[in-house]
Amino acid sequence: MPLLAPRAPKPALRSALAALGSPTAVREACTPALRSHPGPLTPEQPLPVHVLDGITRQDGPPLARLTGWRFLVRGGDRAVAAAETMLTPDGWAFSHFFEGPYVASTELALRQAEALPATYQPRLLSVPELYMLTLWLHGDTAADPAGGQPAPTDLLVPLAPAPPGIAAHRAHRVSDLLPVLSLRLGPATPLLGTTA
Repeated sequence: MPLLAPRAPKPALRSALAALGSPTAVREACTPALRSHPGPLTPEQPLPVHVLDGITRQDGPPLARLTGWRFLVRGGDRAVAAAETMLTPDGWAFSHFFEGPYVASTELALRQAEALPATYQPRLLSVPELYMLTLWLHGDTAADPAGGQPAPTDLLVPLAPAPPGIAAHRAHRVSDLLPVLSLRLGPATPLLGTTA
C-alpha cells in the first residue's frame, strides 16, 4: 500500500529550496555529488526527523522529539544528497546538506515500505546513543508528523549502516526492537575477577 507521506512545513521547504538555489550554499557544502551534479536538483520526499531520548529510562518509555525535516535531493532518477532543516526561534531554517550511505538507504527503505500490506506515515527516528537511524513507519497516518511517540505496533526499519547485530532494511515492531536497544545501552557489567 502507498505510504501517506506528511507535508513539510512550507517554511522548511522554502529554506531547502533557497539553499539549493544558492550557488554559495551548494559550493560550500561537503557533498561532492551535489556540487558536481550537472542537472537540476529538487528537494523531495520530506520526512520529519525525530530523536529518541532515554532508551534506558526506568520511569517510562523513551521519548521522541522532532528536531527537523529532511528532504532527499533528487538529481535525475536518484537521490544524490539530502537537505536538512531545523527549527530555530525564528522558525524553520536550512541546516546543512549531506551525502553518504543514509541517503541511498533511506530511498531503498521507502521503496520497501511501499510494498508492505498496511499504510503508514513515514518518519525518520534517530537513536544517537547507538549511532543508528531508522525509517519509522507510524501506524496513525492522520497524526501530526511533528508529534507523537513510537507506538508498540509501529515499525522501525534500521538504515544501513546499522549497528552490529541489527539487520538493516528489516522491519521490526517497536515493541520488539526497543528492548534490544535497551539491552545494548544497559549498564556495563564488571568483568569477573576484577576489583575496583
